[in-house]
Amino acid sequence: MKNYFTFFLCLIISSLSCQKHNQVKTDRNTDHDKKAVEVPVKNGITKAYFASGCFWCVEAIYESIPGVKDAISGYSGGHTKNPTYSSVVSGKTGHSETVEVLYNPMEVSYQTLLDIYFSSQNIEQINGQGPDVGSQYRSIIFYQNERQRKLIIDKIKKIEQSKKIKVAAEVIPFQKFWRAEDYHQNFEKRNPNNGYIRNVSIPRIKRFKLNFKIDEN
Repeated sequence: MKNYFTFFLCLIISSLSCQKHNQVKTDRNTDHDKKAVEVPVKNGITKAYFASGCFWCVEAIYESIPGVKDAISGYSGGHTKNPTYSSVVSGKTGHSETVEVLYNPMEVSYQTLLDIYFSSQNIEQINGQGPDVGSQYRSIIFYQNERQRKLIIDKIKKIEQSKKIKVAAEVIPFQKFWRAEDYHQNFEKRNPNNGYIRNVSIPRIKRFKLNFKIDEN
């Protein structure tokens, strides 16, 4: 009798989880049909927006690239205004931890930023990266214009055809970036002995540096 009770309890929990997952999928599609917002170039510096798991890791990876002037942790892709870390990690805002990359296109191209993006994560993992699981950690590439959208789609098609896999990253028009709280900025640099940084971020960064080669062509 106890085994039957456990079986039905698992079915109920599984059903509730599926309902929650479906709701997240609905929320995340909110801005897909909106027109992309293009951020103006300022003093020769262009901005690009990427999400792929914990922003501490993504920020540190992009800041290690020549031509990238800064990387800022924040939130994007959701349906709420003025998101905070506590609201985003709840998974109810639709936002994903996102990094704003400030770069000089004369030194590093958008195409190279895309190559870095796909070389620094598990491109098949849905709704998360590594131990970080949930819609707030899902992978998203935010495009600002048709040229960027085409580059992204072409890159994904090339990866899927060559590796015979399905890329998990969403491709959606950029709307707005919300800067994260100050204590999140440059977290990896300022907290080298943090347990998460030592056991998750640093190994991820090392794997990226070991495998990634910039294509000069």
